[in-house]
Amino acid sequence: MGTERDRYAEEFAELALALHDVTVEETVDKVLQFALKAIGCDYAGMIFVRGKRDIETAAATDPVVAKLDAMQMEVGEGPDVSVLEHRLSVFVPDTRTERRWPIWAARVDEAGVRSLLSVRVYTDEETIGTLNAYSTQPDAFDVDDQAVAHVLARHAAVALGAARKIENLWLAVDARKRIGQAQGILMERFDLSADQAFAVLLRYSQDNNVKLRVVADRLVDTRELPGSGMRRRDHRAADQA
Repeated sequence: MGTERDRYAEEFAELALALHDVTVEETVDKVLQFALKAIGCDYAGMIFVRGKRDIETAAATDPVVAKLDAMQMEVGEGPDVSVLEHRLSVFVPDTRTERRWPIWAARVDEAGVRSLLSVRVYTDEETIGTLNAYSTQPDAFDVDDQAVAHVLARHAAVALGAARKIENLWLAVDARKRIGQAQGILMERFDLSADQAFAVLLRYSQDNNVKLRVVADRLVDTRELPGSGMRRRDHRAADQA
């Protein structure tokens, strides 16, 4: 057992290094590949959550995983829903005898999955989603597998939290740059001040229910605002600002 612990400790150390300074997509992919090997599951997947109940499959090692995830939303029950609401993990030893979510269990059994392990992926600041391991055999995951899944989920949470912050930072920087470029186009074309040009973009965004970044992107790329091009009322909006 000591040798096995040493092996896992070394592998987790390698994983932590591999997750350093990578994108969200790369992080998820590396975590899932490690889960296949370390937990010994047939399929692995990760769900991201927005708000409390809006979930989506972030990545999976097999297309069947996305179908299994969608089933939970369709029937309104399942281990991921439970984990995201009030539990840190859920273990389903056998879908054929599962009684907590009978509708979900029956449909998952029909898909060929007999056991499942779901672990929350979270930081002190937020719940990111869940890490899920699936097996076509019943009772596929023992206590050691569950412990490994929890440690892996924590590594994933830290890496994903950092990666998402970095990506959001660069998205924000890029968005500000594009909006600045769009302002410059309007300033030159209509002889506007920076504040007036921004007012035109903002007014168009609000009136047409289009995100400000999208309005700026379109104007920079095509020299026209989304929809029907530059219109005289867009110019007048600057005069009213």
